[in-house]
Amino acid sequence: MKLIVMSDSHGDQETVTTVSSLPADAIFHCGDSELPFDDPILRNIHIVRGNCDFDVRFPSSLLVEVHEKSILAVHGHEHDVNRSLMSLYYSAKEMGADIVLFGHSHLYGAELKDGILFLNPGSTKLPRGGKEATYAVVEWDETVNVMFKNMAHETIDSIEIKKF
Repeated sequence: MKLIVMSDSHGDQETVTTVSSLPADAIFHCGDSELPFDDPILRNIHIVRGNCDFDVRFPSSLLVEVHEKSILAVHGHEHDVNRSLMSLYYSAKEMGADIVLFGHSHLYGAELKDGILFLNPGSTKLPRGGKEATYAVVEWDETVNVMFKNMAHETIDSIEIKKF
C-alpha cells in the first residue's frame, strides 16, 4: 500500500495539485489547505478541516479503509498535538485505527506505538524548526517505510519501521 500525505499548505494550490498527482493508493491532506471544499483540485483527496480552514463542509476527522488498513486523519489542533500525542493515541485506539495522520505543528515525524503508525507530514508551505517544506510517502507491506520529501520530490529524511 502506498499513501501520499500532506498538510498545512495554506492556500498553495500549485503544491497541492503537484503532490496529489503523484501515484498512490490514497492521498490525504491533514488540514489547513485554506481552499474551498468544492475546489476541483481536492476532488481525489481525503481531506480534513484545520484551524485555518473556514469552510465547515470539511470534516474534522476521517476514518478511511485502504487495503484493509484503517486510517484516521485529523488536523491535530483538537487533539493538542503540539504538546502530546496521548489524546490522539486514545482516539486511535477507540476507533481501531492502524494509521493516524495529522498536521498542525508544521513539523514532520513518524512513530509506531502499540502497532499504530502516527505520522505528521510537516508543512508543504510554512515549515517550522528550520526544516524544509515537506510531504510524506508511506509504503506499508512487510515493513513500514516513511519518506519525507521536499518540494523537489527528493527524500530528505526517512524511517523504516519493522512491524512486530
